[in-house]
Amino acid sequence: MGSTTFLCENIKECKNLLTDTMYLAFIQNHSNQSMKIKQTIKPIDRCPNITELFNQTFIQWHLIRRIKYYHLPCQNLSCFHDDVHLCLCYQFGQKRLANCFKFNHEMSFNCYGQSECENNGQCFQDHIDCPQRSICLCQPCYYGRRCELNTNGYSLSLDGILGYHIHSNRNLNQQPFIIKISLILTIIFMCIGLINSILSIITFKNKIICEVGCGIYLLTLSIITLLIILIFGLRFSILLLIQMTIISNRTFLLIQCHFFEFILRICLCLVQWFNVCIAIERTITVLQKTRFNKKKSKQTAKYIICILIIFTILTCIHDGIYRRLIIEENDDDDDDDNNNKKHIWCVNNYGNNLQIYDFIIHTFHLCIPFLINIISPIILIISKSNQQRIIQNSRLYIDIFYEQFQLYKNLIIAPIVLVILALPRLIIIFLFKCMQSTNDVWLYLIGYFISFIPSMLTFIIFILPSKFYKEEFTKSIQHYRAAIKRLKPM
Repeated sequence: MGSTTFLCENIKECKNLLTDTMYLAFIQNHSNQSMKIKQTIKPIDRCPNITELFNQTFIQWHLIRRIKYYHLPCQNLSCFHDDVHLCLCYQFGQKRLANCFKFNHEMSFNCYGQSECENNGQCFQDHIDCPQRSICLCQPCYYGRRCELNTNGYSLSLDGILGYHIHSNRNLNQQPFIIKISLILTIIFMCIGLINSILSIITFKNKIICEVGCGIYLLTLSIITLLIILIFGLRFSILLLIQMTIISNRTFLLIQCHFFEFILRICLCLVQWFNVCIAIERTITVLQKTRFNKKKSKQTAKYIICILIIFTILTCIHDGIYRRLIIEENDDDDDDDNNNKKHIWCVNNYGNNLQIYDFIIHTFHLCIPFLINIISPIILIISKSNQQRIIQNSRLYIDIFYEQFQLYKNLIIAPIVLVILALPRLIIIFLFKCMQSTNDVWLYLIGYFISFIPSMLTFIIFILPSKFYKEEFTKSIQHYRAAIKRLKPM
């Protein structure tokens, strides 16, 4: 046989190919080395076990007694199997009969020890003696020519989501719809993010705001969000240019592979932790009132920022170290889509232990800030309500609680919004786990873009709800306008 391509009719059937389930895809009565076959695997092609076809009493019979009845399933099936045999059904005159032969159900698909497949992928060759071609059948959550790419939801990057959708020898207008939408979203996110970060930096650069720890956190957060937006736009542009083979310098490819995704991951983690610091600082400020020490708060904030940066880098440094560059050539002449001739992947190269560690770290950096953002406004409102209840013991607690909620709602808007935005990512990580089909690409693309939304909302969730910050923002804008007027020639 020259070459064969098998497609799955749906993702469930593709999953079954990795188990003990067998399918009869095609029967070739005469050998033809130049023949090309493309067959779609359908549920009706499945070869069931006899345990699904006969009752338990029949299964316990001796094989010689049992095999006499093997022609019965052939009235409705094309194949079936037991623990020893594989039976193919064929038409003989007016009858449907079974042709059974011994079949090794325990064979290992590793290309006789020469398998290049990674992550427990199964290897298949086109010939036993002198193979000219081999293919890998990947486990769920892995893909690529050698199953070297993973689609774990917690560490899925743009390479894994969009890489295969970018056509290497087409211009931008000829790219798929999902690439065009991603490009439009990237441009929109960059415009909004840049405006948000610049306005936030203008506001929080004010000396009055930076007299307390909360102001230091907000200024640092604004700088980090600006860095995220710039790297985010650069990362998408580079991915597009690399997959379109416009950029091919290997040194540049290695540098961007090891640093860009790593820096982006660190910055996203820092945004979550700085938001947590702001929520805690605001809660402490309200609860301590006159006992709050501004100078100590400012010094503590500087120490915490340094500690968080060092801690985040140390816990995520494996992501920058254990990355590799894979250049994947498509030399399949019978492939219908000859547009994807070359792919360049930047993938993490984790072992099993490191994968577990990476999952724990990712979960920690996402879940702990999520929980603190939920708890901090609750503690604030309950504490203030309890204080007021002592003073106003004749009033209903629910009324006092609602009153305190209205009074401090500007302080709890940010944690609530951040919690809502974190939910989709948590759902993807713990419910869907990994992208198992190209049909899931939209879900993971949305989840990926949602992870950048908190970096675009600093101005909206911290400045607009606050009367004090809005006033300082107005003063800063007026100051810059006055400075620009002074620079203009008379």
